[in-house]
Amino acid sequence: QVRLVESGGGLVQAGGSLRLSCSAFGRTISDYAMGWFRQAPGKEREFVAAITWNDDMILYEDSVKGRFTVSRDNAKNTGYLQMNGLKLEDTAVYYCAVDSLLLNTPTYDYWGQGTQVTVSA
Repeated sequence: QVRLVESGGGLVQAGGSLRLSCSAFGRTISDYAMGWFRQAPGKEREFVAAITWNDDMILYEDSVKGRFTVSRDNAKNTGYLQMNGLKLEDTAVYYCAVDSLLLNTPTYDYWGQGTQVTVSA
């Protein structure tokens, strides 16, 4: 079993930055792909970014390309989502997840509890 814990969310003004972390406990995730998703009120959970275990493939949802950067540090069993140029429409609960496959659908095996990101005008 893998337990994922997100942190780093909060309230930020439009144009600002946040860095989300996703720490894994219970076993190493160095052989798992990691994905980031978000869910705004009344909307379905949507894909944001994903990275393979060895960084050889990275995917981004079109609206975050050039603004968000996904990375990971396997030695720390932790993944990151650097979010720059935040917009009002980025407001959502952000979730990290891991799976043996690199996926852009919310079908990952293990999920964190989510962290709230709120962007204000």
